Amino acid sequence: MSIYTRSGDQGQTSVIGGRVNKDDAQVEAYGTIDELNSFVGQAASLSDEETFSDLREQLLQIQQELFDCGSDLAYVKLSESRYKVTSELVEQIEAWIDRYELENPPLEKFILPGGTPLAAILHVCRTVCRRAERGVVTLGKSKEINAEVLKYLNRLSDYFFAAARNANHRAQVADIEYVRSGKVFGNK
Repeated sequence: MSIYTRSGDQGQTSVIGGRVNKDDAQVEAYGTIDELNSFVGQAASLSDEETFSDLREQLLQIQQELFDCGSDLAYVKLSESRYKVTSELVEQIEAWIDRYELENPPLEKFILPGGTPLAAILHVCRTVCRRAERGVVTLGKSKEINAEVLKYLNRLSDYFFAAARNANHRAQVADIEYVRSGKVFGNK
């Protein structure tokens, strides 16, 4: 079997239940999720198994769930019985965020993406996740979508922020504060 089909040579691609243009909002949404998945894979590969075994395991699980997000968005028409992304996935992300936030130092100012290579790529994941979320919002204006995908992506970008800060913290590297930032976050 060949990996090329030539079926997309005229600018269309297959979705579950039909074909759409490659620049369709549906393809843009799940394509950006696919891009995010690649960056998550890069972050997982940078996660030292000794220091970041929990993070690595989470990232590998997130990759599976991002595939589920793309799948939920790849249907021409979808019934709820086929949805893979559920509120339980969102709740798991929230639990991971809460655990990292307990470990992270207090945050008072805006921070810049960076620090360790792992933290930097997790910040890339955060920004690509936000773009994917915007794409799903756009898609939702023209077709019915699984609303849990939108919630999942929204929470996932917060997860990447908390995980990036935690990657720096565990490596004993300070977050890079935005120098013109006043105190914008209160201590808990």
